Amino acid sequence: MNVHSERHLVSRTGWLRAAVLGANDGIVSTASLIAGVAASGATTGAVLVAGSAAMVAGAMSMAAGEYVSVSSQADSEAADLAREHAELASDWAHEHDELAQIYVARGLDPTLAHQVAEQLMAHDAIGAHARDELGISEIVMARPVQAAFASAISFVTGAVVPLAVAALAPAPHRLVVVIGATLVCLAILGVVGARAGGARPFRPAVRVLLWGAAAMAATAGIGHLVGTAV
Repeated sequence: MNVHSERHLVSRTGWLRAAVLGANDGIVSTASLIAGVAASGATTGAVLVAGSAAMVAGAMSMAAGEYVSVSSQADSEAADLAREHAELASDWAHEHDELAQIYVARGLDPTLAHQVAEQLMAHDAIGAHARDELGISEIVMARPVQAAFASAISFVTGAVVPLAVAALAPAPHRLVVVIGATLVCLAILGVVGARAGGARPFRPAVRVLLWGAAAMAATAGIGHLVGTAV
């Protein structure tokens, strides 16, 4: 017998969100800091030190923030599952009726809904309630370590681009080259992220371009003002 297997894009939601957010933040925050320092008239060494520090600090901050956030979600899921375990142990019949009513609300005939609930609970009661009552499944379950690792790695991957460009670009043109290269990378990231998630690429690309350009313009302006004032 042939088993037809489909791969759905929703299974990518957790790591894709963390990876796209991390890479975008790595590019934008590092490039913006480099733009601000470069606009102040700082030396190449100062620009690279600032950019490197931003890359390391940003990666650790993203990893820690993502871990704490997703851990909170995981804790909530664990608490809900523990409560559901207790309810199944204390009042199986009520839980059966509750699950059947969920299926009735989704369009099943009441008799069939009770049969489905009975069979699913006989097979995996907590799994059925977790999935259909609580909305928790293996696909969307919180994974703190995975999210933190994806955020840190993607941040560094994004941050390396403006840092490398700043190191290689001629000093007189460093600011323009970094901004240009960053905008190109942001557009590519927007398209890749949209396609990986199954969405149309134009709007995501425009969004990251606009916000990236605004961030770099703001920091470059501040860097220029501070550089001329000292």
